[in-house]
Amino acid sequence: MTEKWIKWSRKLQAISQTGLHFSKDQYDRERYEEIGIVAAEILAEHTNLSVEKLLQLNTIEFGYATPKVDVRGVVFQDEKILLVREIADAGRWTLPGGFADVNETPSQAVVREVLEESGFETQTIKLLAVYDREHQQHTPPLPYSIYKLFFHCQITGGKPRINNEVSEIAFFSETEIPIELSESRVKKSQLIRFFGHLKTLNLPTDFD
Repeated sequence: MTEKWIKWSRKLQAISQTGLHFSKDQYDRERYEEIGIVAAEILAEHTNLSVEKLLQLNTIEFGYATPKVDVRGVVFQDEKILLVREIADAGRWTLPGGFADVNETPSQAVVREVLEESGFETQTIKLLAVYDREHQQHTPPLPYSIYKLFFHCQITGGKPRINNEVSEIAFFSETEIPIELSESRVKKSQLIRFFGHLKTLNLPTDFD
């Protein structure tokens, strides 16, 4: 269950962001800025991020506050799942993926991410799951809300290619799932569920 403090801090941050977007009155804007500082202080107290870093992240956001979208490619080959070792997360394993970019569809985003991180060209087959990051209890907590979209992707070309984001690319069977998983990006229970989708192709899309 998501800790109350992170729900409160996210709510305050959303109020601050939305208020700064719509408000024209200088005094109201100052109050919304103060609310944003309080939200950052709460998060900094419980995470390894500084108030300054959190405020910097907040200033990047604009408009009405909504969840970010993270896309992940679930790629199978010979009944084994594709994982990449993320350099940015202490060399832990995860499904290839990342945040969707503006002006691209979710399926375009996941195909791009899989290619960039693994070297494999793919096409999307099915949306396997739409999860809320905090509801799924991913760690560590982040200062914003994230929806995670997992797509079953089929290899159409390419080959494994090490790059500046990943140090290793490999396929794993259901019994070979590595212990060193990037819990921030994917959980073992989710990978096992995706193997279930491989075995039973007509399973419905999972969602929170």
